[in-house]
Amino acid sequence: MDERLTSLLARVTGTVRELAVVDGETAYIRDPVFPIIRNRVHAEVCKAMLRAGGDPLVGPILDYVAGCQNPDGSWNEVHVNYNEPSALITAFVGDALLEAADRYPHEEALRKARDFVLASEKRPGYFLKSAQYTADHLNVDASCGAFLARYAERYGDEEARAAALRAAENVVGHQRDGVYPYAVDRGTYPYVFDLPCVHYQGVTMYYLAKMNEVLHDDRVDRSLVEGARWLAAAQRPDGRFDWSKSGLSFAYYLSGAYAFAQASFVYASRMDDRYREHADLCLDRLEESVQGLALRWEPGSWPGLLPSVTTAARTASLGEYPLGHRAFRFGYGMYRQVARRRYSEAVETRSFEVLCRLLGIRSSTVEPSRNYPDLFMTSEMLDCLSQSAIWGDYT
Repeated sequence: MDERLTSLLARVTGTVRELAVVDGETAYIRDPVFPIIRNRVHAEVCKAMLRAGGDPLVGPILDYVAGCQNPDGSWNEVHVNYNEPSALITAFVGDALLEAADRYPHEEALRKARDFVLASEKRPGYFLKSAQYTADHLNVDASCGAFLARYAERYGDEEARAAALRAAENVVGHQRDGVYPYAVDRGTYPYVFDLPCVHYQGVTMYYLAKMNEVLHDDRVDRSLVEGARWLAAAQRPDGRFDWSKSGLSFAYYLSGAYAFAQASFVYASRMDDRYREHADLCLDRLEESVQGLALRWEPGSWPGLLPSVTTAARTASLGEYPLGHRAFRFGYGMYRQVARRRYSEAVETRSFEVLCRLLGIRSSTVEPSRNYPDLFMTSEMLDCLSQSAIWGDYT
C-alpha cells in the first residue's frame, strides 16, 4: 500500500504543481476552471508538499498566503459565489503555517490566526464558520479545534488547548448512532440540516482525529471508532459508498469523500485493525478515478442512471422536512446523478442559477451540469492522503 499511496500522491501533486504561477518572490495556484484563487487550496497543497519532504514552491506560496491575511487575523473563504472572512479557512491556513513553522516561520500571522479562531467560539465548542453561515457545523468545530490543539502543542498555549477540548466535547456530544450530523442548529439555513452525510462524516472524523493526536482523549477515540463503524456500513464491498445513506444534497457524491474516509479509516485502524480494509477500498476507488486533477463528483455510468432514481428518493426521504423541500432534494439529487455522468473541462452553471432564482434558493455552491476537473477536491485529497501516509506509517 505504501507504493500505491506514494505513487498517487506524486502523480496528483505533479498535476497541481503545473498550475502554479510564480509572481516575483511569491507564487499562487490558479484554478483551471473558475477565475478565483483559494486560500484553502494553497494551505492543503503546501501541507502535502511539506509532508513529502518539501518543495521550492512552498515558501513563495506561503508568502503569498500571508499577504492575503486580513487585519483581524482571518483569511477569506474564497468561493465562486462569495468571498468573506471565515474561521474555518483561517484554521486551515493556520494549520499549514504550523506545518511549515520550522522551515518557513510566520509567527505573527499564526498568532493573529489563533486569536481570530478563538474569538469565533460563540458557545462552548461551537465555532462560527462565517457571518453568512451561522449554524453550528460539527466539521467546522473539529477543524478549528484541530488547529488550536496543534497551536497549543507548539506554543504551550493553555487557552487554545482548553478551546480545543471544548470543540472535541461538542462534536462527540452530538454524535448519534455513530453519525456526526452536518449541523445541529438552524443558524441562517431555512432548516436544521441535522443529517447524516458520507462526505462530512469523513471530514469531521479527519479533523477530530487530528485534534486527538494532541489531546489523547480516550472518549474521542471511542467516538471515532463509532464514526468509522457507521462509515464502513455505508461502504459497499467494491469500495463505493451507498449514497442513499447520505442526506446532504450539496455534498452528494463528492469525490473527496473517499480521501477523507481513507485517512479516517487509517486512524481508526489504530484502535480496530479491520478498518484498514476499508481504507484500502477507498484507495482502490481513488486510484481508479484520479489520474491528474480529481473530478468534482464520483463518476458514474449511464446504465446506472435508472437505478439511481431509487438512491435519490431514499436520500430525499432522510430527515424531517416539508414535502416541498423533499421534492427539491429529490430533484437536486437527480440533477447531480445526470451531471456526474457527463464530462467537460469547463463548467456551465446557467441552468442551475435559473432554477435557484425561480425557486428562491440561496445556494452556497455552484452546480454545473457536467462533471469537471476540480482543483478544490484535489487539494483536499492531497492533504488527507499525505496525512494518512503519516498515520499509517506508509512513507
